[in-house]
Amino acid sequence: MSDAEWGVVRDAMPVPPWLEGRGGRPQGFCHREMLDAVRYLVAGGIAWRAMPADFPAWDRVYAFFRRWRDTGLLAEFHDRLRDRVRQAAGRDTEPGAGVIDAQSVKGAASVPAASRGFDGGKKINGRKRHIVVDTLGLLLTVMVTAASVTDRDAAKILLARLRERHWRITLVWADGGYTGRLVDIARDLFALTLQVVRRSDRAAGFVVLPKRWLVERTFAWLMHSRRLARDYERRTDTAEAMIHWSMTMVMSRRLARRAG
Repeated sequence: MSDAEWGVVRDAMPVPPWLEGRGGRPQGFCHREMLDAVRYLVAGGIAWRAMPADFPAWDRVYAFFRRWRDTGLLAEFHDRLRDRVRQAAGRDTEPGAGVIDAQSVKGAASVPAASRGFDGGKKINGRKRHIVVDTLGLLLTVMVTAASVTDRDAAKILLARLRERHWRITLVWADGGYTGRLVDIARDLFALTLQVVRRSDRAAGFVVLPKRWLVERTFAWLMHSRRLARDYERRTDTAEAMIHWSMTMVMSRRLARRAG
């Protein structure tokens, strides 16, 4: 990270419990080095044990990554950056609308059979990333499943998470894969209007569809991180954490450019 970006990241980082008098031992590592190491792994797509010698030892970096994943510190860090990006764009921190979609990616040999599947439509053996983004393309919630899980089945859980975390959202745009009873379920259980943006039957070739392009752009941002080019993670919550880390890099760089 540049000094300008580190200034943005440092202000958004969760405060360690020991600094607030909530117990715990003072941390004996440099947060900037740890964050740089995790970001290097996500951006470069390397293995944990291939961590360059310029960074702390790989097992210490992994322990930092695991602690932030399991204690909710990563989610808090990500959401703080998202709030700052929305404020910088003149938006309220709580969005009122979102866009839902899914992306199937090949699974590496390290992905266990219990959490991988085959997407018959895309002809992909691996996992599927289900996300909801706001109208700026910023991540609101994410869930990783086997690629065999249908968009509608996953959306029931994803929309429940969305309603739990973002109380102001009333409208969610989706593609044709989310039609059927899901529209009624979203309205009756989650008080959400699920609006399907359909592609015209007369359209030929690639066509940019209103609102749906927002979430496609987010998937493009994620694919800039080589660790996300395919799914390498044994656990789905680790795969979700990698997506959160990738989005923190997108947001911190955007804020640093604004500050500059």
